[in-house]
Amino acid sequence: MLEERILFVDAEAIVIDKPAGLAVDPPRAGGDSVTARLGELTLGFKREPVIMHRLDRDTSGCLLLARNPKAVKRFQAAFEAGEVAKTYLAALDGVPDGAEGVIELPLSKVSSAADGWRMVPDQSGKPARTGWRLIAERGGHSLVEFHPLTGRTHQLRVHAARGLGAAIIGDPVYNAQPRAGEGMLLHSWKLAVPRAGKAAIAVTAPLPDRFGLWHDFLDDA
Repeated sequence: MLEERILFVDAEAIVIDKPAGLAVDPPRAGGDSVTARLGELTLGFKREPVIMHRLDRDTSGCLLLARNPKAVKRFQAAFEAGEVAKTYLAALDGVPDGAEGVIELPLSKVSSAADGWRMVPDQSGKPARTGWRLIAERGGHSLVEFHPLTGRTHQLRVHAARGLGAAIIGDPVYNAQPRAGEGMLLHSWKLAVPRAGKAAIAVTAPLPDRFGLWHDFLDDA
């Protein structure tokens, strides 16, 4: 039940820890989704909450929902103004050069009958910026903290693979050697939303078990 995955709730907001494997919107091929299960998150209200942003199906972690129309407008304005701070953790197949930086790599969507659609670097595409910081490395792999400064589709996944030259472990699209059964190691770790006249929403979603030994490095992150 999604109610059991609530990290934060008050009269205008809910933040859940979305599990990997659960789509936010109903998949075209059918299957479960957060949208289909919004009734689990009414929590005594008559109306269902409204999902305020998206996470890929295989990405876990913080997902914000608004509980009333006024909150929808408040959060939309915060996203549009770039006031919402999102922090992701990703385990990468490789180690980036340096300790931190900002990836600036415009993106465009391409599709083909054979391979379906994906996002690709394209200097004529939409601007995309991501801040990053190396947390730890071991065995030729690394744990990286990402701060998306724009909100493009698959932005972190492409910026890891093409901007840092180290794709996210388990990424079925942008990693040339995805590992079957492991799952994609991308997690929406922290979410902070300012609110005028009220305490800001500040939530941390626990790192899932699928990250294995990477848990050991978070105490010093």
